[in-house]
Amino acid sequence: MYENRKRMTGQVVSDKMDKTIVVAVTNRTLHPLYKKYVVKTKKLKAHDPNNDAHIGDTVRVVEWRHLSKDKCWMLEEIVERAR
Repeated sequence: MYENRKRMTGQVVSDKMDKTIVVAVTNRTLHPLYKKYVVKTKKLKAHDPNNDAHIGDTVRVVEWRHLSKDKCWMLEEIVERAR
């Protein structure tokens, strides 16, 4: 339905807010000069309407309209549950 939107996969690091989760998305990039892989982490706030996701879950989020000041992602699916 929303095929032209950005999608990111990451781990839930916080689920303390109501209907909101914080997802840490990690990206490995090669440094142009030193030729070493650098891990960069970005935290995204995503809307979780049913409070399904919990800390440690691997989730996929999709770009959405702004729902608050910081929250502009929506939980698309839970890829893997935490053990």
